[in-house]
Amino acid sequence: MRAVKSVLVMAGTLKRSEPSLNEEVVLIRAMRDSNVPKFLKDDLPLFSALIGDLFPSVQIPEIDYGDLQKQIEKSMQDLGFQLVPVLITKVIQLFETFNVRFGVMLVGLTGSAKTTCYRVLEHTMTELRKA
Repeated sequence: MRAVKSVLVMAGTLKRSEPSLNEEVVLIRAMRDSNVPKFLKDDLPLFSALIGDLFPSVQIPEIDYGDLQKQIEKSMQDLGFQLVPVLITKVIQLFETFNVRFGVMLVGLTGSAKTTCYRVLEHTMTELRKA
């Protein structure tokens, strides 16, 4: 039930922020944004296939993270990291996860950038709140 609640909370937030979005798009984005960060790489094609089967005619527009993404990139440079698109995506996913869940656990192999991801997001949010 917690997973369903997280999707509904995220869907409500998306609908309030973008009221003109089609409800199917809102639902797909909410399911994707709340679940994809938790999946293993091998599970992503299956999830995408399921979404494609359930909503065959729906095209999901790209999300513009604007100031958040710009600050993530600046924070990565400030902290001495290379701008790696996969890490930028992971930082955005962590941001989205924190918006839906109270408790978050970063899990992965040693050296898989868990701490880096968290530190970049921490620096990003600090800088955005200063502005």
